[in-house]
Amino acid sequence: MKLFFSPTSPFSRKVRIVAALLGLDGGIELVRTDTGNPQDAIRVKNPLGKIPTIERDDGVCVYDSAVIVAFLDDLAGGGKVIPAEREARFAALTLEALADGIADASILQIYEKRMRAESEFSASWVAYQHEKVERALAALEADPPPSVAASAQGAPRVNVGEIALASALGYLDLRFEGAWRANHPRLVAWFASFVAAVPAYDATKV
Repeated sequence: MKLFFSPTSPFSRKVRIVAALLGLDGGIELVRTDTGNPQDAIRVKNPLGKIPTIERDDGVCVYDSAVIVAFLDDLAGGGKVIPAEREARFAALTLEALADGIADASILQIYEKRMRAESEFSASWVAYQHEKVERALAALEADPPPSVAASAQGAPRVNVGEIALASALGYLDLRFEGAWRANHPRLVAWFASFVAAVPAYDATKV
């Protein structure tokens, strides 16, 4: 299989961490992708021109990151990073949606500054996206996920929501100099436990 990705994308990182935890990363070729290049193959593989996109061995392409994770979990036998039990499953998927929303809103802030001419820049749009991130971080600080413990038996038991959250927080560290850390000590502690327990996090660092 081929994974079309960017090393700085939190969504790509989420998929790469999942693949590593499921033991599938050895069978996936990483293809660095430039979504801004009209000649890049991503626009053929995914009409939206978005990453990550995975191309299966039979040529069928799967996207976006949430669908890729579901595909990989199923490929590994199911119930691995997406819990099989109903309440746990929807809790994990809801956390994934919240974390992906943090990543989305953060990327939009970067794109507003990077892609628009100065005369078109909208400070109110950036503030709107920033407020989304702040509300999400406040909610997570009030009720963070349980600390992640390392496992002597192999990969730690983490779910897709936790993986997505770690990927989003890593993006905030990368693009916003970790400013989120000052006011979210409980979330910082959770993040540290995840990084310590999941070697795939550091292995996918830019």
